[in-house]
Amino acid sequence: MDEAFARAVEDGLKLTKRLVLPSGGGMPPPPRPHLAMDRDDPAAALQQLMPAAPMAYAVVVDPAAVDSPDVPSYQPHVYGRLDPPALIPLQMREVELRVDCAAGCATAEVALRARWWLHCITRSRACHCRIVVPMAHQGSILGAEVTVGKRSYNTHVIDTEDNCSVKIAMPESGGLLKQEFFSLTIPQVGGGEDIFATIRWSQKLLYDNGQFSVEVPFRFPQFVNPLPKVFMKKEKIQLIVNSGVTKEILLQGTSHPLKEKSRQGEKLSFLHEAVVENWSTKDFTFAYTVYSGDLSGGVLVQPSTLRDYDDRDMFCLFLLPGNNENRKVFRKAVVYIIDTSGSMQGKPLESVKNALSTTLSDLIPGDYFNIITFNDELHSFSSHLEQVNEKTIGNAIEWMNLNFVAQGGTNIMHPLSEAMTLLSTSHDALPQIYFVTDGSVDDERNICHTLKTQLIKSGSKSPRISTFGLGSYCNHYFLRMLASIGKGHYAAAFDTGSIEGRMLQWFQKASSTIVSNVSIDAIKHIQDFEVDSVYIPDISAKYPLCVSGRYNGKLPETLIAKGHLADMSEISIELKVQHIKDIPLDKVRYSILFMQLFSVVFITITLSHCCTSVNEIDRSRARGLEVLE
Repeated sequence: MDEAFARAVEDGLKLTKRLVLPSGGGMPPPPRPHLAMDRDDPAAALQQLMPAAPMAYAVVVDPAAVDSPDVPSYQPHVYGRLDPPALIPLQMREVELRVDCAAGCATAEVALRARWWLHCITRSRACHCRIVVPMAHQGSILGAEVTVGKRSYNTHVIDTEDNCSVKIAMPESGGLLKQEFFSLTIPQVGGGEDIFATIRWSQKLLYDNGQFSVEVPFRFPQFVNPLPKVFMKKEKIQLIVNSGVTKEILLQGTSHPLKEKSRQGEKLSFLHEAVVENWSTKDFTFAYTVYSGDLSGGVLVQPSTLRDYDDRDMFCLFLLPGNNENRKVFRKAVVYIIDTSGSMQGKPLESVKNALSTTLSDLIPGDYFNIITFNDELHSFSSHLEQVNEKTIGNAIEWMNLNFVAQGGTNIMHPLSEAMTLLSTSHDALPQIYFVTDGSVDDERNICHTLKTQLIKSGSKSPRISTFGLGSYCNHYFLRMLASIGKGHYAAAFDTGSIEGRMLQWFQKASSTIVSNVSIDAIKHIQDFEVDSVYIPDISAKYPLCVSGRYNGKLPETLIAKGHLADMSEISIELKVQHIKDIPLDKVRYSILFMQLFSVVFITITLSHCCTSVNEIDRSRARGLEVLE
């Protein structure tokens, strides 16, 4: 998909040589990669043409329509049609970025407003235009509104089970959410018209050693800059940080010059506004820390919205791991389950092997491990859990080099059952399963039922199941549900280049448990308290814990979260209940639920004035969770 898209943009840039702009010149040429890189790595050259910021493109089928709408060039007529169509990047006249960070929920809501000009199609013709938004870390679209002349478009959620007759992502007017890009096609925009768009999405904040950071794709190529003598370019970035806790916020750095506008309690406001010669050529980044010497957290509550079918109030509960270096991580008894079916051939399996080798080296004496590979058959490194030492780790890496061979099909239940049996005696360590696959099977509903039953029987010592999906063909929804019922962590990589890095992050997050068996005492105070996830996960030293849900009644001023530390002593964490207005909890819940339902919810664009709502997500979630009842 990336290569086809980049080649379409390359074809579009060649067509812009036909344009004569008001200054008498043509379009500024795209930056050319170094000749050696162009020869040795053509993929890297094409990668430069992929969008690194929200972009709009003219979808050109008839090259004869390419001309300046203001100054006709009278170029020779071009015969024929383009299949596939070429994509010409549109010049951008205005851009405004707003980022709202909710630190406790580890979520940022991003709103981008932009104005593009269809500068490359003669006024007597029209073409489709495509808006493409690169999604940042675990990004999920919240909505888009587009205005072209007197026409307006916006998005809403379509549940395919209830609307099976609706065509999804139609070329004429559809929105398609890929793993890394959200694209939206606007039909029949006339040459010289302006496209006004507002696009909203949410993304997870990055977290490392107590530091939160947000990174928004905001690198615009040179060829989207309109002529400076014709258009004044004004760049505006607004940042709101709401910690949700009464802890001190320490600013660590930013990519763009920001001026602090206000500071009210836990809420900070920053602004960057300037007339610029060229649009931003670097991503917008911002980093800060919420000072906390130890485990802390809070509960944010908000009334239901007027259009919400569920009249119960909303809550978002978060727990920050803090900066206590003396806090011990649980000893681990780990079984790694790796898919070695034929589809894992080549780079995917090699990347998995490299990541697993690094992770094995990070285990410490006192931990236990085993490795299982599966396709049509099952192979184990050992018949039992091996104690971690230099010899067993070396033997395991040698075994992987010999046995990580991609062939055959996929049988998921057999290795999971084998891992559960191995972990039935976990030597007083926290039992964990790491499951990696790029496929799907027919009996996934039965797998969830069977594993849930076994986990309930195991009680508090039940294995934690963390899942990792490779590519777009495996059932990511199933993997999320499996991680949810197993109190584990889900992650994914959708291109081969990111597998190793994302797997290492996933391993570190899932293997850094500092508090297990977390419970909340809210049920003592109110009868109706529903958490969106199946179970509350353990607390990792590598990332905040955030769960959301609904409740009915009146919560006390504080709630107590309880759990067990690595030495099996009990810990209690006081959570202050805050009634807030500034953080849109419905959108935070939407983001969390949308990522859980990634495989069953689609976005479509219509001419009606609908708005994205969490209600459809709640209904879809209710159906999805039937598998767990």
